[in-house]
Amino acid sequence: MKFRTAVFIVSSAFCAVFAQPVPSALDSAVMQVSPDTSQDIVLQDLSAMAAKAAADSVTVNESVASTGTDAESTAGTTSAGAVSAESAPESAAEPTATAATATESIQDTAAVPNPYDLPDALMPLWNSMSIKQKAAQMVMVYMTPASFMIENEFGGILVMRSHLKNLEKFKDVISTINDSLAIPPVVAVDQEGGRVNRISSISPQWARTPSAKAMRKMEADSIQQLAQQIGNVLKEAGINMNLAPVLDPAKDSRGKRSFMEESDRSWGEDTTNAYKVRAFVKGMAQSGIVCVSKHFPGYDSWTNSDHQIAISTTPKKSIKKNVAFFNALAADIPITMMSSVRFVRVSNRPAVFEPKIISLARRMSPETVILTDDLWGVSLRAWISGTERVTSKNYPSKDFKKLVQTALTAGNDMFMITYPQKAVEMVKILTAMSNQNAKYKQRIEESCARILKMKYRAGILK
Repeated sequence: MKFRTAVFIVSSAFCAVFAQPVPSALDSAVMQVSPDTSQDIVLQDLSAMAAKAAADSVTVNESVASTGTDAESTAGTTSAGAVSAESAPESAAEPTATAATATESIQDTAAVPNPYDLPDALMPLWNSMSIKQKAAQMVMVYMTPASFMIENEFGGILVMRSHLKNLEKFKDVISTINDSLAIPPVVAVDQEGGRVNRISSISPQWARTPSAKAMRKMEADSIQQLAQQIGNVLKEAGINMNLAPVLDPAKDSRGKRSFMEESDRSWGEDTTNAYKVRAFVKGMAQSGIVCVSKHFPGYDSWTNSDHQIAISTTPKKSIKKNVAFFNALAADIPITMMSSVRFVRVSNRPAVFEPKIISLARRMSPETVILTDDLWGVSLRAWISGTERVTSKNYPSKDFKKLVQTALTAGNDMFMITYPQKAVEMVKILTAMSNQNAKYKQRIEESCARILKMKYRAGILK
């Protein structure tokens, strides 16, 4: 969480890139981007917007740090649409692994190099971590038994409504994980409100919660109060991250209602309403909940990108408008989830795999943690494989390796996946990449450092 990070302004040309499929051999070098001047996106006028947003911004992240953190509907929407967790262990077994030993040795770090500007308090931990542990911090996985989480030391847990039906059991599992790991995970849920209401199984009181569309019509004070109440429920359950708000446009470039607007999930795209979103984020922060903006640079396709390849023909000027809303809130929301949509007037790649689009998100704030949507989503796997659809669970290993490599070299920091066994494979792939190429190792360390700093500032890592 970047508490006093200045908003970095995007004023340079945004060049679109690869119009060709992902190369088959990504092991040898980090992918390079060849500019195509015919696809440049110029975002000069974001500067004034961002400056104003920075001046007006309430630094809500300090509220998160001050509160600290205590430590199925899989057909629901994880973020952009429906997801399913395949081969997830069914019961929460007792942990079989011991706590991570990363903090056992505390040493004087005064003369130790600190290339990633980590707080001094984190340097003993950082210097004791293996590259495998650093890679594991980059993975957010569908919730599994405590033993599985502890053994693999994943950086994040994705929670669904079904996990909260037995609240006491859920709390015990999260408590066991937190007590057993040197680096507690982020415990994330999609609590957008409306149709995406994960806390509905906790209590009849929360069977219905206002959608983003409904909250757009509320006063800021009321939004903040409601968000704090919901945040308290999440906090009490052991959750510390909300995969919301949705900053996708309510209308597409043709003026038609977008997919997100049809499902009442969008806060709109009008930057003059940013103060209402900020109220939502502040209310969550007062309860110790970290928010995540999504789906950069704005999901305006009519297709559910979790089910099939989603294509947007949005003109560059409309993308610029969508990005402005994210930019206006960059100082308040330290984590951004990428879209899986292909913006074909910019690049042939899905946004989550496009280095220039991710770079644009990071320029708003260099400490931003960039999170993928579900990498096991059909559309992303199909694009990697060069097919229209992927129906088999037996996804080729070479294609999964390519998917992980593409996500890393594009610039993502944290990889979400709803298939737990594949999360283990993901860490192995990242570790192997690091061992074979120093540039890959640097990328993994950069991402891990951002994640650790985010956890530290939020009070998740103490």
